[in-house]
Amino acid sequence: MEIKKVGVVGCGLMGHGITQVSAQAGYDVVVAETSQDKLDAGIGKIEKQLARAVDKGKIEQPAADEIRRRISPTLDLSDFADCDLVIEAISEDLDLKLEVWEKLDGIVKGDAYFATNTSSLPVINQAAVTTRPAQFLGLHFFNPVQVMPLMEVIQSVTTSPEAMAAGLAFGEKLKKQTVATKDKAGFIVNRLLVPYLLDGIRGLEEGIGSIDEIDAAMKAGAGHPMGPLTLADFVGLDTLMSISNVMFDEFRERRFAAPPTLRKMVAAGFYGKKSGRGFYDYSGENPVPVNPGL
Repeated sequence: MEIKKVGVVGCGLMGHGITQVSAQAGYDVVVAETSQDKLDAGIGKIEKQLARAVDKGKIEQPAADEIRRRISPTLDLSDFADCDLVIEAISEDLDLKLEVWEKLDGIVKGDAYFATNTSSLPVINQAAVTTRPAQFLGLHFFNPVQVMPLMEVIQSVTTSPEAMAAGLAFGEKLKKQTVATKDKAGFIVNRLLVPYLLDGIRGLEEGIGSIDEIDAAMKAGAGHPMGPLTLADFVGLDTLMSISNVMFDEFRERRFAAPPTLRKMVAAGFYGKKSGRGFYDYSGENPVPVNPGL
């Protein structure tokens, strides 16, 4: 089935980016949120991104206007009925995701594909609550979606070859580099990245260096564009802990366990860049390292 209309559930950190790149690729997009305030905030971010692209000469104003016209914001999931592909981009909470999929399964046409943007939760658990597990797959985008080139296409034990082919073709139309992977905790990127980030936090706890020293060392010594503590802030410390918990439950290895400092910072509401404070304070013009009280 050809994908012409895309539905995106969630217009937050990931959802607004998925909505924008899908519209830029020529798809009609319906995007839903749970409140008007959240919906307005997400659409506002898209409009700001498009305005910035015009200012920088990357696109012309008529093209930006056309992209915006392809996006239909809604608070009603029934507007997803005729979508060919529905992508879920809500919080990393399995119970919430299952609730959304059960609702959508009774609304969206039977031949449509379903995809979760989860960064760590099992795809099969979500597919199993629908009547279309063969049409269910994972499409893992990376933040910020408008910039990051990769998209992991995840095959569960029930995902059909046709659904995988559709997911890969969708990613290519979005001009993403697509990588096929299996439904195993963390997939490819987070399976390798998360233990590295957690080790950066453990290194801080053990006193191998300060926040800025650890980050500077990995940038200069390993050629990374940002250090592990900066990257953890960028990912979101709450998101990092959620992924860590899922992976530890799966593998029961210390390298996947959330360090005490991470748990305490999340409990305090210090989620990183999105909350204004994590390992760095983002309230000023430039980020400033913050001693987490070790």
